[in-house]
Amino acid sequence: MNTPLEILYEDNHLIAINKRPSEIVQGDKTGDQPLSEKVATYLKEKYNKPGEAFVGVIHRIDRPVSGIVLFAKTSKALARMNELFQNQAVQKTYWAVVKNKPPQPREILIHYLIRNQEKNKSFANTTQKNNSKRAELEYSTLYTFDKYYLLEILPHTGRHHQIRAQLAAIGCPIKGDVKYGDKRSNTDASIHLHAKKIEFIHPVSKEIICITAYPPQEDALWKKATEVCS
Repeated sequence: MNTPLEILYEDNHLIAINKRPSEIVQGDKTGDQPLSEKVATYLKEKYNKPGEAFVGVIHRIDRPVSGIVLFAKTSKALARMNELFQNQAVQKTYWAVVKNKPPQPREILIHYLIRNQEKNKSFANTTQKNNSKRAELEYSTLYTFDKYYLLEILPHTGRHHQIRAQLAAIGCPIKGDVKYGDKRSNTDASIHLHAKKIEFIHPVSKEIICITAYPPQEDALWKKATEVCS
């Protein structure tokens, strides 16, 4: 059964969806229906389009991650949003739940990531190595649960698995993220990483757009985080 789309924002050029952890943004080898196709179906039905609706994938978040995903409804918006992302003119904010207490309540992390394509994993180093890419993020501790810590994360770069790899490198793997060092997976195969907010200058209207998304409320930790920090 298809879950209805949670639409956070829509205009003539863009549409933003609150992605659930199990969904994939774009088609892959699993053959599962991607979010991009669901959005295309929604647009076709809503606007009674005779042909296929245009849906441009602007960016992606990992399958086990929840939160905001932006799609373009026009080729012009897609090209301009791609440029904004390339120029790092899009500010993204994430929430993460980690098991171990971070070394500092607030800190800027700088690592050099090496991506392993076969394992679909990035490895973080404190020094630059061949083929490594610089990764930078800022985190702050928002709330302390009984056994976990809620972090707010501002990525300053957009590297493969950057948040997951950098938090693991300081001994704070994300809850459920077995690939990056947590001991136990979540029952729904999600990880406790959520794309909470995105802010940018609209590619056509030039207005400041700020979109926020609640994490999955059926999860007790996410529900508590929303109650105390939103």
